[in-house]
Amino acid sequence: MLIGVPKEIKNHEYRVGLTPAGVSELVARGHRVMIEGGGGVGVGLDDAEYLAAGADIVASANEVFTRAEMLIKVKEPQPHECKMLRPGQLLFTYLHLAPDPRQTELLVQSGVSAIAYETITDDRGGLPLLAPMSEVAGRLSAQQGAHCLQKAQGGAGILLGGVPGVAAAHVCILGGGVVGLNAARVAMGLGANVTILDRSLPRLRYIDEIYGDRINTLFSTAQAIREQAILADLVIGAILVPGAAATKLLTRDMLKLMKPRSVVVDVAIDQGGCFETSRPTTHDEPTYIVDNIIHYCVANMPGAVARTSTFALTNATLPFVMKLADFGLQALTSDVHLLAGLNVHRGLVTFKAVSDTLGYDYVDPLAAINTQI
Repeated sequence: MLIGVPKEIKNHEYRVGLTPAGVSELVARGHRVMIEGGGGVGVGLDDAEYLAAGADIVASANEVFTRAEMLIKVKEPQPHECKMLRPGQLLFTYLHLAPDPRQTELLVQSGVSAIAYETITDDRGGLPLLAPMSEVAGRLSAQQGAHCLQKAQGGAGILLGGVPGVAAAHVCILGGGVVGLNAARVAMGLGANVTILDRSLPRLRYIDEIYGDRINTLFSTAQAIREQAILADLVIGAILVPGAAATKLLTRDMLKLMKPRSVVVDVAIDQGGCFETSRPTTHDEPTYIVDNIIHYCVANMPGAVARTSTFALTNATLPFVMKLADFGLQALTSDVHLLAGLNVHRGLVTFKAVSDTLGYDYVDPLAAINTQI
């Protein structure tokens, strides 16, 4: 198979879909890989390393999109990239379609088979290709929240861990999954008072067993969120409904009760955000203010630490890339976890949360593949 890796073009997105090590693995299996020139420079991987691994370096994204049988990306294709996609082509990347009707419409029109990293599953019910970026984003959320609390950044001028004689900050984390727990670990490590809210009692028990009284746990209700928002200096939104739009947990009424110049970080912004006042921002302009509260809602947070993120992501994606390269769409028919990643196939929406949210007719992914292979 001819595999193409275009350079990412989203604002301050430096990650790349394959490392030279991944190229070597694919070439050893008889596949061809072409990389858009300079695609890995942002993470310290130059074209010479890709050439040494067996890749072809091409001059333009247009050539990658035109020739490749499968495209490996990191972020969702931008509108003009969607228009270069074609029927019969495979696209493997993060998509986050539920809050993005325009991208969904363009992918449906293109006829491409689009497989989303974020909805692929595993035997334990996890999301193995979302997990590494959730780990990165969770840790970054506490780090960025601490930065935003500094006076020079518009915050209240609070040090997350305090000092002897001065109270530490209160950090409230909505969601105790991979993002939330990684956020808690960093916030706790900086000395903050941390509370995690979640609706899963087994998850709350697990957190309590591991961390004891170093992390407070609360069952998540509207009242509990409101009470914690009033106390919080930093609120981190870390919820996930796989493939679907995020639930709005922090309302504007709650926001008005928060301390002036406190901070909210919405890690769920890729799925539409879990705060009522959230809207996507970029690394160029990461924050805005609503009701005197600092909002950090960058939609590609892991891009800030692009080298770490690239290696973490490609470690996880490579086995799936190799399977798709070896067997094409047939790989999905024998792997229910990979099949769960198929969101759009040749004009059909094949992920129910997306169809329900955006009003498309849902088509079972296996049925869609079997009728069109």
